[in-house]
Amino acid sequence: MKFAPAQSFRPNKFKMVPNKFKKATLIVTWLTLSMVYVSCFQDREPLVVAYWNVENLFDTVDDPGTNDKEFSLGGRKNVTQEIYDLKIKHTAEVLADLDADIIGLSEVEHSWVLEDVNKAYLDRDYEIIEYESPDERGIDNALMYDPKRFKVIASRPITNTLPSGDKTRDILYVKGEYAGETLHLFVNHWPSNYGGRKKAIPKRAATAQLVVKQVSAILQSNAAAEIILLGDFNEEPNEMNVQSLKAVGLSSLMEPMLGQPIIGTYVYRGEDLFPDQIIIHESMRDEEGLAIVPASASILDLPKYRQQEGKYAHYPFRFWAGNNLLGGYSDHLAVWVEIRKK
Repeated sequence: MKFAPAQSFRPNKFKMVPNKFKKATLIVTWLTLSMVYVSCFQDREPLVVAYWNVENLFDTVDDPGTNDKEFSLGGRKNVTQEIYDLKIKHTAEVLADLDADIIGLSEVEHSWVLEDVNKAYLDRDYEIIEYESPDERGIDNALMYDPKRFKVIASRPITNTLPSGDKTRDILYVKGEYAGETLHLFVNHWPSNYGGRKKAIPKRAATAQLVVKQVSAILQSNAAAEIILLGDFNEEPNEMNVQSLKAVGLSSLMEPMLGQPIIGTYVYRGEDLFPDQIIIHESMRDEEGLAIVPASASILDLPKYRQQEGKYAHYPFRFWAGNNLLGGYSDHLAVWVEIRKK
């Protein structure tokens, strides 16, 4: 969209306006048109929404209330300040490659480690949302967002009390605004298979029902609400508990990617898996409000993020392998999608 410069307006158009008001009128007209242009451009520019499990982003201080000593100075991983700085640097590098407006994160110990990441990533100045959860290891879900692109209205942690009474991560809920539309975000890190898959499935079933309950409450107020789930669901898109979300109109953008060779966000015993997903409500496929940009759902899968040689070639290049420092990035790859206003 182009606008003629102020001096190109015909003088006789303003012949009835006193001279002292001519310049002011032209300036106001130019500014108004410029503001309309900028507003239209911003509304057309897609919002990039991403998710990444950062793999144990801990500080170096032993918290007596959580099981984090292995990552502390003097712990069994022999962490040093230099190792911590490398983890921060590599985390910021992934954020730079994503260049996302909104990023959901998992396995974050405290908000101040994200502040260190924010300082290391110079191209943006993110705001951070993180609540301390009752997880025994002290890891939480978090959200980093660019306030120039997304306005946060409200946020809160959703306590996830498992049937067994086990403690786990809260689900992070954030309500915000983009292009004049309200967007509901849920950052998830569902219970893992640690301790056995058979025991983990009921835990994830309870977590899925908690999500369904929260989403249902939003839809009761607005049946066309724009809703996105970000997270490490520790299940494939076609497994039972993720599929149960379809009861409230939620479906995974990663489901169509299943079955494609050497594609996934995580590798277990040589098998590519899709625990990291972006799940959207059906309202983001209709003709009003916000919509997913077609074919934009992607994995940040650059060669440097996978091991290239040896027994674990193709596995994500993780930072830790047990107590051994590999010095990579994470055992999970990041995912992202673009959103536009219709």
